[in-house]
Order: sequence, then structure tokens, then C-alpha cells
Amino acid sequence: MRARGIERAFQILEFLRNHEKAVRPIEIAKALQAPTSSIYELIKIMLDMGVLENFHKDGRVFLGRQLHFLGTSYLKNFSLASEAETYLEHLSTMTRETAQLCMLDGHKYTVAMMKEGDRPFRISADIGEKVAIPWTASGRLLLNHLSNEEILAFITPDDFILPDRSRLPEEQFLKECNQAKEEGFFSFNSISDTFTRCFAAPVFDENRVPVATLCLIAPKEDALQNFDSYKSELISCANKLTQKLNGNNE
Repeated sequence: MRARGIERAFQILEFLRNHEKAVRPIEIAKALQAPTSSIYELIKIMLDMGVLENFHKDGRVFLGRQLHFLGTSYLKNFSLASEAETYLEHLSTMTRETAQLCMLDGHKYTVAMMKEGDRPFRISADIGEKVAIPWTASGRLLLNHLSNEEILAFITPDDFILPDRSRLPEEQFLKECNQAKEEGFFSFNSISDTFTRCFAAPVFDENRVPVATLCLIAPKEDALQNFDSYKSELISCANKLTQKLNGNNE
């Protein structure tokens, strides 16, 4: 298959991932502004390979189980994910709160892994869902290798519009980014969920570029009562994960 065809195949996968439900090939072609014939041809190949699957009599397709197998294989050999699992389990057990590994996905934030807390009131998130960076505690940490100008150039201007349609001042966001960088930690009441508070601490590569965050999501009351212990435990785990990723297993 030509390089252009491979690129188009990934566009189809990305479209379905973002759409989150089965779609007819003609709708995919329209969304991608691509020739219908080439989209149908690519989809047939991807169906034959199990990368896509039919989900309806009218020909709707969605991501196939082969992608699950590929993803499972990837996680087994992805050092960040394999190492992070231990710390997510530890954080969730120690605090009884939901622990997450969060990362950037392009110019958005996403939850890559999650371990739910052991409590009657459970808090969870959609793994892989793309969220505006300014909406998140992690977003204040994942860009801390960039200058203020680079941060504003990286984030889509509309992403400063919050769920309640108010606009987060860019100056406030930059101030919080600088504060988070200094402290190596950030916490605030969730912007998208009025009942929870978010805690985040950065995980770095060998160049001190943040590659992920470890996070805790807790009900506000519990978060405030246990703030110091949650913060301490989270920073400790993030530092240990950073050391592991960079070959320091002490």
C-alpha cells in the first residue's frame, strides 16, 4: 500500500476513536473529505485484517479486536505503562482513591491508565478520551518544559473555554503552570466535576521533560482532610517512577 494509503488508514482509525461509535463508510469519507472509492477500498482491507469490524447491517464499522491485541502487546513492552501499574496499584490501595496515569495526546490531555479506588463512591474516567489541557491539573505540569510563549502556542485558543462556557484567563493558567513547576505538584477542584479534587505530580524522562503525570481523584471532603498525605504519597511515587524509567532502581 502506498504511504498515502497508510496515512489515510490511520486517519480512519483516529476518526473512529474520536467518534466513539460505529459509522458508515460514506460518513467517514465525508468527514475526511476523501474519495469514497478509496475509503471503501481501505475499509475492506482493514475489515479483512480485523483492524475494523462490522457493527450493523447497514455497513457501519468500528475499531476491531485486532487493535485490542496489538494494544495489549504494546503495553507489555512499554516501560512507562508496565512500571506505572505498580504505582497506580500502590496509590489506590494506600489512599482508597482513584489513581491515574495521564499523558498528552497531541495537543490534548488523556487518561492512559487507571486504577479505581476501593470505596462505595467510585470515581472513574474514560481512558483515552481527549480533554482540553487547561481543564486539568496535569495540564499545569505536562508543559513545564516549555516557555510561556510556547505553552500558549501549543494550546488551541478555544481550549481555554471551560465547560461552563466561561474563559480561563491565559495569564492565570501560565501562573498556575509556573507554580506547579516550582512545586513539582498541582491540585485543584475539578473543573468538569464539581464533587471532586484532582492531585497531579510529574514523571520525567532523562532530559527532565515531563512524559506523564501520576494523579489522584478524590471527593472534595476527603481530599481536603487528607491533602498532605495524598500529596506526599503522590510525589513520592512519581519520583520513584521517574527514577525507574531512567535506569535508577535504588
